[in-house]
Amino acid sequence: MSFTTWLGLLAICCLGAMSPGPSLAMVVRHTLGGSRLHGIVCAWAHSIGIGAYALVTLLGLAVVLKTSPLLFNGIALIGALYLAWIGIQALRSKGGMQQKLQAGTKTSLWVAARDGLAISIFNPKILLFFLALFSQFVLAAETITGQTLIVLTPLIVDGLWYTFIAIVLSHSSILPKLRKKALWIDRLSGVVLIALALRVIITVL
Repeated sequence: MSFTTWLGLLAICCLGAMSPGPSLAMVVRHTLGGSRLHGIVCAWAHSIGIGAYALVTLLGLAVVLKTSPLLFNGIALIGALYLAWIGIQALRSKGGMQQKLQAGTKTSLWVAARDGLAISIFNPKILLFFLALFSQFVLAAETITGQTLIVLTPLIVDGLWYTFIAIVLSHSSILPKLRKKALWIDRLSGVVLIALALRVIITVL
């Protein structure tokens, strides 16, 4: 995998992690309702689930590509449309992340880890996102090194982003600033996801 290709993967993984959703809500809940440590434990448990999805998706797409290139292109097109839909939803959002910044109830570290893992494993939208995302990178992952990068990049990015969220939210003076930037995060995510969708469609067609 070339460095440029990896940078593209890194950028999309960052935006995917930053997009507001149930994963963010769960980390916020355990951070504000528990502690910084609760939020960090929840974050890395969630990232393990992300890594598992990344590995399963990569291996599955690799098999499809070898056995049926036409089916692979169909998956890529459907994935591109899904990415475009996510992007449009993000552009229309009025600050989805801001709605997630609410406190929860305090729980144990075990519960925080369990919830973090569960919210990633049992969220079908994550699988759809990886199917859409990896369809353009699987060709660049012909070696073990490339495959490892494709799996570890979303795992590490996800863990680091939600760790950052946990650290930021543990300082009440920073929370209002994050809320003010929520709308811009949504807008940026929308533009990049739509651009990625167009790129996939042009490549396949």
